[in-house]
Amino acid sequence: MKDKVAIVTGSGRGLGAATVRRLAQEGAKVVVTDILREHAEATAAKLRAEGLLEHCVIGDITKAGDVQRLVDETVATFGGVHILVNNAGFPRDNYLVKMSEEDWDMVIHVILKGAFLMTKAVMPHMIKQGWGRVINISSRGHLGSPTQANYSAAKAGLIGMAKALAKEEGRFGVTVNCIAPGVIETEMVQTLPTYETIKEQAVKMQSIKRVGQPDDIADAVAFLASERAGFISGEVLHVTGGRYG
Repeated sequence: MKDKVAIVTGSGRGLGAATVRRLAQEGAKVVVTDILREHAEATAAKLRAEGLLEHCVIGDITKAGDVQRLVDETVATFGGVHILVNNAGFPRDNYLVKMSEEDWDMVIHVILKGAFLMTKAVMPHMIKQGWGRVINISSRGHLGSPTQANYSAAKAGLIGMAKALAKEEGRFGVTVNCIAPGVIETEMVQTLPTYETIKEQAVKMQSIKRVGQPDDIADAVAFLASERAGFISGEVLHVTGGRYG
């Protein structure tokens, strides 16, 4: 990925931090971006300490102005943008009858609207250079998960958007794909009060008897972002340890 420029949203920690690090290790110039300054700057500092080329931008991807500033800074710093990983997102779980409108809107806006605004902002650059990779981090939850109507809807929406854009942008040399992780042992997941139960149930239902690690997702992203994946578009890669139901 030498000379490629990558933006990874929500890269202050968890899957995003692992992904931005892997892309940098593969030779990309990476942009760390997150709404939480402390997390973003900590990740950027770690990359810098490893001698990896990075730039850090703090912003809210649900706001078009912040998104445009992020993309403009990226192009001004590194001369272009070739890879976008739409990773930012979080759950706000509850049964539908108890789910607040605020929790519905927040999850949909960050995951789905954020991906829309980011992809719209980078696409002109990808079209102009005739090369691009957009990778949406969906979830096994797109298959449906109780208490996650908002999260499942948003993650399924990322897949629909990717399939539409794969058809729309392929003639410009731009591929658009999704990765659907299963249970991954991130900082956020480990803080859940039911984490041990979630972990036990997941391992029981998987053919690979361990929970996923952030690097499992980062490695999948690195493949889809590479030249080796140039004939793959509109696909959903499940990284679930063999769990699909």
